[in-house]
Amino acid sequence: MSSQPASRRTVLCGAALAGAAGLGVTACSTGGGGTKAPVTPTAPVDLGAADAVPAGGSKLYREDRLVVARDADGAYTAFSAVCTHAGCVVDAVEGNKISCSCHGSEFDARTGKVLQGPATQPLPSVPVRAKGGKLVAGPDA
Repeated sequence: MSSQPASRRTVLCGAALAGAAGLGVTACSTGGGGTKAPVTPTAPVDLGAADAVPAGGSKLYREDRLVVARDADGAYTAFSAVCTHAGCVVDAVEGNKISCSCHGSEFDARTGKVLQGPATQPLPSVPVRAKGGKLVAGPDA
């Protein structure tokens, strides 16, 4: 049985996770070998109460890998919460700034555009709508 040496990314992610194990941090994605989860939903996702996203603000739905913003007029926009730099799920949304702690990328929660690299690509947009007081994101939303 032959084995291949671990990639640099695997080694670095393993080291980072080992150091953060006590904190429950799971920031690195493997990107190889196994089944990779899609960056955007492939089916509608019920996000719960629409008013959980404040007018003029945004909210991270980390489990669903989505960020939803709501403008002052009540219109919603949504983006993948998977950083376009290395595939980490972002970990913070403050005001309308999305932050990824893996390498420091920042994005605008209203547009998905990169505010600070190393990411160079915006976050992919995801359809979202409010229906019956609930938010639904993904295809057919």
